[in-house]
Amino acid sequence: MMSGRDIVGFAANALLEHRRRTLLSLLGVAMGATAVVFLTGLGEGARLFVRGEFETLGSNLVVVLPGKNETAGALPGVGGVPNDLTIEDARALSRELRGARAVIPISTGTDLVSFRERRRQVAIVGTTRKFFDAMNLRVARGSFLPTAELGRGSSVAVLGNKAARELFQDRDPIGEVVRVGDARMRVIGVLASRGTQMGQNIDDMLFAPATTVMQLFNRSSLRRIMVQLNAYADADAMVEQIIAIMTERHDEEDVTCITQAAVMESLGGILRALTLAVGGIAAISLAVAGIGIMNVMLVSVSERTSEIGLLKAVGARGRDILAVFLIESALLSAMGGVLGLALGRSLLLLVSYLYPKVPATTPLWIVLSVLAMAISTGPLFGVIPAWRAMQLEPVASLRKG
Repeated sequence: MMSGRDIVGFAANALLEHRRRTLLSLLGVAMGATAVVFLTGLGEGARLFVRGEFETLGSNLVVVLPGKNETAGALPGVGGVPNDLTIEDARALSRELRGARAVIPISTGTDLVSFRERRRQVAIVGTTRKFFDAMNLRVARGSFLPTAELGRGSSVAVLGNKAARELFQDRDPIGEVVRVGDARMRVIGVLASRGTQMGQNIDDMLFAPATTVMQLFNRSSLRRIMVQLNAYADADAMVEQIIAIMTERHDEEDVTCITQAAVMESLGGILRALTLAVGGIAAISLAVAGIGIMNVMLVSVSERTSEIGLLKAVGARGRDILAVFLIESALLSAMGGVLGLALGRSLLLLVSYLYPKVPATTPLWIVLSVLAMAISTGPLFGVIPAWRAMQLEPVASLRKG
């Protein structure tokens, strides 16, 4: 009869005696664990990055878009075209909406912006001064767009940090005049560097009054209207108010309201599902590693037949032999799992170093799951070799040896 310490020591010595085989099996498990940790960490990092992008805007924005998202049985083209959003719509919301901190019209386009011999294609955003507060933007030099009544424009512009740097180099842009398409605008401010926000490079934009941009692109409609709510306003109740006001103005419900909470919930759910799916695919490699362990242990049983026979001859029971081989498998998979966790975490730290904005991280539940899978892989796939070893007869085993 073997004690627990004898069984563990015997299993550990067997692994040390066959270092090459042990190393290859260990690496198989380690690569599987690394894949699970790294891919799920990237997925979790992507989810946190998206959530962080929304949190920089706060949680009190409602975006009003033209057209109603719905499923209907009508033929394409039947039912009319949705009404455009206009400055008058923005005025009506600003006047009638209770609980709104700001109603911000937005018109967008792209055009060539030039100063003397330097020119650059940039995104142009037509809006109001309140846009900068809603988006948590800061000015580095000069000022934001002037406070003006909705519908009144002026030929002034605020440049993103990169656009100002590329166009003016070391020259102070404040007070200078840039050409935007066929129009001329005086630069009154430069934003502090912000980088990419919600997929848009804020640093490479030009901001001007909404009416000015609409005239620049010969448009009568807005791209969207953004409503900033008061701190304690109910977003769902505000959406109902917005739809009621717009329905009364357009004689039909033809707008779609999107809240930040709804977008965050939807994107978070999608990214969480993708993370689990990718992690599941990566976990298949652990199963492959487990099959490798089973094959290695089967070979080990056939090579150690005489050793097994000797152990049984000196009093080791069948369950002791079973325990020896199961512990060998468990040690292999556990060491591989720990190594895989270390490698996966190192890769995630490298990603975080190269791309600081993506918080690639490994949640605790992923760590525990990988360890559990890795530790259970060995015994699970090691049962067949261990059972085969337990069934060997002492005399026959010694004769084969």
